[in-house]
Amino acid sequence: MQQTPFIEMDVHGMNVDQAIAKIEDTIKKANASTYRIRVIHGFNRGNQIQKAVYREIGYGLNPKVLRITGGENPGITELVLREF
Repeated sequence: MQQTPFIEMDVHGMNVDQAIAKIEDTIKKANASTYRIRVIHGFNRGNQIQKAVYREIGYGLNPKVLRITGGENPGITELVLREF
């Protein structure tokens, strides 16, 4: 995986389990230079993925994730790995 300060991933068309597995894999592979992961999940059907991100990755559940924020629109969630 190419290491960049900002990773953008699109999980449209995935079910919740597939999306969470891909997100967790991306977090695991991110090195110290990566400070943010933008997850594009969509708004209508993507709400289930968004809820799962908060439930399974957020609030201290993954030690690499500092916090979770909303993105530029309701179909995006951003995982902050470190402050920039």
